[in-house]
Amino acid sequence: MNIIPFKTIDWTSIEKTEYKGETGVAYWQTIQFGGLRIRLVEYTNSYLADHWCQKGHIVHCLEGEFITELSTGERIKHSKGDTYVVSDELSSHRSVSANGAKLLIIDGDFLKNK
Repeated sequence: MNIIPFKTIDWTSIEKTEYKGETGVAYWQTIQFGGLRIRLVEYTNSYLADHWCQKGHIVHCLEGEFITELSTGERIKHSKGDTYVVSDELSSHRSVSANGAKLLIIDGDFLKNK
């Protein structure tokens, strides 16, 4: 377990890293605390992730909307204010956003499927 003293995060001071999807782009701003990662992620219009993810996340939609596609074929729509959570290796999922979205994503060791 990490001990994190009180800290504010000034997202304007954190560099954006670009990740190209199959279509569109995701921009990540990332803070790392040992086994805890906190990201502010923005999807552009027509974003489709370039991979199926099996990592666990807590995902909160701050703006816009996106769809989580599961490898089972299920599609779950998320809008501003929606949150989902999943542990590592419990689903294969990827994100799709027609008109863009802004997300707060938290993941780390606490979501490992032990």
